[in-house]
Amino acid sequence: MLFEPRPKTRREEIFDREKEITEVIKSIENYPITLILGIRRVGKSSVLKVALNESNTVGVYIDARKLYTNVGGWITKDELKRELGNALLNLKPKILKPLLSYLNISKVSVKGFEFSFKEQNLVEILEKLNKFGEEKGKTIVLAFDEAQYLRFYGTKGGKEFLALVAYAYDNLPRIHFVFTGSEIGLLHDFLGFENHEALLFGRIHNEITITPFTREKSLEFLKRGFNEVNLKVREWELERAVEVLDGIPGWLVEYGFHYLHTKDSKKALELTMRKAQQTMLEEIKELEKRSRRYTFILKAVALGFNRWEKIKGYLEAHEGRITNARFSSLLKNLERMSWIKSEFKDGKKLYSITDPVIERVLREL
Repeated sequence: MLFEPRPKTRREEIFDREKEITEVIKSIENYPITLILGIRRVGKSSVLKVALNESNTVGVYIDARKLYTNVGGWITKDELKRELGNALLNLKPKILKPLLSYLNISKVSVKGFEFSFKEQNLVEILEKLNKFGEEKGKTIVLAFDEAQYLRFYGTKGGKEFLALVAYAYDNLPRIHFVFTGSEIGLLHDFLGFENHEALLFGRIHNEITITPFTREKSLEFLKRGFNEVNLKVREWELERAVEVLDGIPGWLVEYGFHYLHTKDSKKALELTMRKAQQTMLEEIKELEKRSRRYTFILKAVALGFNRWEKIKGYLEAHEGRITNARFSSLLKNLERMSWIKSEFKDGKKLYSITDPVIERVLREL
């Protein structure tokens, strides 16, 4: 069902992403590293999961956000091994059963989702996965969703994890990696493909960007979703929903889900915006751990202060003086985290909020 709020796993559950799914399948089969990029709630996880299910690979899915949350901020080797084991347990039995014979397992409990490796070294685990792939003619794809959180792996800004990827890239041809990221700049900085001092500098990789729907596609999506459940919705209600929610699939799904249960467009929009506010407040809470100034910058941009000097003026009116260098750094960080975007118009650099739903929520704070 299109209005199912959880990430999809089958192609027929996804609307208008055939091209992207095909691109991802080809990429994960042929490239050692694939990046899937796009803003929050645009559908990256669904595209990835469908591609893993349909490709001729052994797809192992790990949510890096869960890794980060489970340990309260710092991802340990043991936590990564635990989640890798849980992810392997989700493989189809015809793959999992022969795979187990290649791994030193101290404990397996499918019902309890427990999978313990005897190996202490993650390199050894990847080597055995690679051997399985070579002997079975399969590529093992380790897919990390929201991979920018892996910069919190270990004690060196994720360098131990990148060293693991670099080793696999150079020595384990049957191991491929997928990294998705909604904080696009941060993910690029973390992986460092263009940084000559980084561990993955110069490594061959492919990038695929998932973009929001157009207005026309958004309307078509809602109509198809309501047709699935034989529910007629007035055209003006659909147009109003698209006007407010734009083309972000996650918010359109949220609206459709609430409409199915309330049969009230206004109520569905209210519930969707409430969810957006809750989500944003949680994310801003994380931002403010680094600097409370981020909130005022976002508020300024949402209110239409779209030039560098105007945003800085708004911030200083609320928080006091700030050096140009420090302000530029904060602004750049928000852009790298994909909260804001910039474009040049008539020779001037203008800033805007990336997600129009979040922009509405910020204006009302």
